[in-house]
Amino acid sequence: MAYRAPEGRGYADVAAYFRERIKNGELAPGDSLPSVSDIREMFDVAAKTVSRALGVLKSEGLVTSRGALGTVVAKSPLVITGTDRLARMAQNGRQYAPGETSTGHQVMRRSVADPEICAALDLEPHEEVVIRVRVFRQDDTPTTVGVSVYPSHTVAVVPELAEDVRMSPQFDELYEQRTGRRVTKGQKVARSRHASADELASLEIDAPPHAAVPVTYTTVTFHDDERPLGWWEDVYAPGTGVPMKD
Repeated sequence: MAYRAPEGRGYADVAAYFRERIKNGELAPGDSLPSVSDIREMFDVAAKTVSRALGVLKSEGLVTSRGALGTVVAKSPLVITGTDRLARMAQNGRQYAPGETSTGHQVMRRSVADPEICAALDLEPHEEVVIRVRVFRQDDTPTTVGVSVYPSHTVAVVPELAEDVRMSPQFDELYEQRTGRRVTKGQKVARSRHASADELASLEIDAPPHAAVPVTYTTVTFHDDERPLGWWEDVYAPGTGVPMKD
């Protein structure tokens, strides 16, 4: 059962508060959480409520006990998706979480024949698109290969997409500023498949030739009120924890 203070704060509320701060990068791996007494004062809850909240965070692999240091953020917190990065940037301006970097940036023009991408972007096979690739790393360990694909009508509005530069602000903000049209993201979908050779190399996975290495990946399509604008895919290293919304 939930242990609740008179105003309704329970252990789930306390856990949610710190989970969101970890997810948004406001608490970095190795950072200490407030003491039990400080958390009690923050939320006006009992010590048992705090203990249970910390237990939830530990079970999720977000925090760990470090003796005299108390409870600290775990070294390998959750890795968030590209769309969640957009939300984080809108909320606190952080493009990267503490300890997170990106490498292997590539920008290329290609004709696209992948049926999933063509269907998502309403393209005929072999139409030209701009593809952007980057590898996200946590503490210099690769966690995610991010791929974004943009049709020509999006690039015409945001030509920076075709340049070998890091986007800041991101394409959706620039598109809205220049067209007055609101950009929305579609349903994020998670699936699994075998990693390609390029993905294994990017994630620095040393697998035998022709080995089948399963990975989880997510996709999402962005739209304005008339047509699709972009398609994003994130491929996660095996064992990576990715938070999923209900």
